Amino acid sequence: MYEFLEGVVVRQAPTALVLDVGGVGYSLLIPFGTRFAEGSKARCWVHLVVREDAHTLYGFEGADQRDLFRLLLTVRGVGPAVALSLLSGLDAPKLVEAILGEDRAALTRAKGVGKRTADQILLDLSERVARFGKEHAFTDAPAPVADDDRRSDAVLALLSIGYKEKEAGAIVDKLVKADPTLETEQLIRAALRG
Repeated sequence: MYEFLEGVVVRQAPTALVLDVGGVGYSLLIPFGTRFAEGSKARCWVHLVVREDAHTLYGFEGADQRDLFRLLLTVRGVGPAVALSLLSGLDAPKLVEAILGEDRAALTRAKGVGKRTADQILLDLSERVARFGKEHAFTDAPAPVADDDRRSDAVLALLSIGYKEKEAGAIVDKLVKADPTLETEQLIRAALRG
């Protein structure tokens, strides 16, 4: 029914987005790690789930990510919450790679995905995801808030002490947004202080 919505980002939380489209505020659920700049114009690819008690819009940075979400919904036992959880834990290219490589461990790290669900995903999607990966050119993540050197150095430092990649990136971007003058060492210290 809807392909995408284009408007101004009013507010973004870690897993939700409010998009002003011609004076109408749309609330969308988004994968963790999705970054849209508040106050900027954005195009958000959407999927609408209609249930008896709710109409829920899910938003994605690119059509490829949205199409992978739709593909996940075809798997028995995978609903929108589980599909969103999978795309929150792994970006689209890594999720395709995990399915093609039959990496059950990567799949089961997502909330709501147990061994049985992971096996069902591998059974149902292995061939379809191979075609999907060839047909889609995955979009790159938006440019980070910090300049590349400071951001990547700070993120690498956090990764080396056990942070997950998305978590480390989100923390560093939040710190830079709050104070763009922070240097790499200051970013790392601030992240560790929490």
